Amino acid sequence: MAVQLNRSLPTRSSLAFPHRIFHKAPAPPTLLSLRSQKLSSGSGDPLLSNVSSFGPRKSVNLDRPEASIGSSGSSSSSSSSSSAIDFLTLCNQLKTTKRKGWINQGINGPESIADHMYRMALMALIAGDLRGANRESFMSGTGQERGFFRCIKIAIVHDIAEAIVGDITPSDGIPKEEKSRLEEAALKEMCEVLGGGTRAEEIKELWEEYENNSSLEANLVKDFDKVELILQALEYEMEHGKELDEFFLSVEGKFQTEIGKSWAAEITSRRNSWWGNKPKTDHLAQ
Repeated sequence: MAVQLNRSLPTRSSLAFPHRIFHKAPAPPTLLSLRSQKLSSGSGDPLLSNVSSFGPRKSVNLDRPEASIGSSGSSSSSSSSSSAIDFLTLCNQLKTTKRKGWINQGINGPESIADHMYRMALMALIAGDLRGANRESFMSGTGQERGFFRCIKIAIVHDIAEAIVGDITPSDGIPKEEKSRLEEAALKEMCEVLGGGTRAEEIKELWEEYENNSSLEANLVKDFDKVELILQALEYEMEHGKELDEFFLSVEGKFQTEIGKSWAAEITSRRNSWWGNKPKTDHLAQ
């Protein structure tokens, strides 16, 4: 279904997922209407085109000076600014949506999706050398930069589709293939909100590289994803005195790089030292 001009962008709560049990964050502020994008046009996907349950909308007259960013500039410039702010406002959902695994464990005030991605980007920034990957970026024969700079960018976008679909976890009972399909469709929507072009294509390319685990950089970021998970699990164990074995068991034997294996071993060692003779409990510490 095409979104017409003078409509605000739908919130993630409008998506009609089967058996939807995702934690919903507060609705984001009303967005400026999209100037020239037609979301979900011809997609035929009821999960991304069902707009029957959209919340209240606010129409904006884009002809008014105050409705346009950079209105004194060219129309293409203000259109680009509008698309950028629409996209960034949609990404606010990443800051406000809490990670489902911690919610299921009863963790109070758990990390958000953006929290998770940010620390993964820091991991890419401080990681040691990875054989076959350059510390700085460089251009390969295909015109793609490789190296740790690319790892940072992959980390920033790898969960970006969750701004629309939410944090889908194994407990939701959605098959891996279906999860990937939903996220790919959501990513397409986000790239259309951004207005297409070079940056949108780059985001799509980075996301697909991670999803397909198709490069050394993707291998490393996949490992960072698991390292960040167990590091956060250890921190919650120390904070709450609650055993979170399932998160450590879920990543056993799945690390692909020496950096990932080394960091995971360090976290496990610290965890063993922390617990020592301390009693574990299935309930949060009071």
